[in-house]
Amino acid sequence: MDDEKIKARIGSNIASFRKAAGLTQAGLAEKLNYSDKAISKWERGESIPDVLTLMQLSSLFGVTVDALVSGDAPVEPEIAEPEKPVARKGIIQALASTLVWFVALFFFVVISSFQIPGSWVAFVYAIPVNAIVLLSLRSAWGMFSWNRPLISVIVWGSLTSLYISLLVFTHINVWKLFLLGIPGQIAIFLWFRMFRKPAEKENEQEALADDE
Repeated sequence: MDDEKIKARIGSNIASFRKAAGLTQAGLAEKLNYSDKAISKWERGESIPDVLTLMQLSSLFGVTVDALVSGDAPVEPEIAEPEKPVARKGIIQALASTLVWFVALFFFVVISSFQIPGSWVAFVYAIPVNAIVLLSLRSAWGMFSWNRPLISVIVWGSLTSLYISLLVFTHINVWKLFLLGIPGQIAIFLWFRMFRKPAEKENEQEALADDE
């Protein structure tokens, strides 16, 4: 059997198992920390995932690696551990965010009732706290696609909260605090670049080629 037929068979099996698991290409990509473009290329037989990714797929679908690379995928494969629907996770994230802003509103009402100036600062602190809550939930679910922007929000939101607090309550303009965010942002960029997968690099190169 030639390479093209092997790629086509693996791609067909991945597509069959994915659909039977009730996942979209984007949903599967998020679980594997790949792009949906990479998943599409696998299923079209244009490329194949590496061995480690095949093992991840077999664990996710509850099948053997052999079932992915040879034979025909069953119509209804047995899933080892069904995942929570993506929609339910979205609702949980929305509820968690709502709770964070409710707590901020509560503090605002209580503090403003005592006529303490600067009670609105509670809403500023809600920004990094909300990002921390979302980062914790998504990391626990193995959803890492938002990690970089969420961590950036935590860094800059924390610095902004501290700056505004000093400005409002002590009237000290410590704008140099934001300089701390520059090396922090660079560190975030380098950290995620270090752990970027080969498929993501390939996708970026293809995107640049399309732009040209």
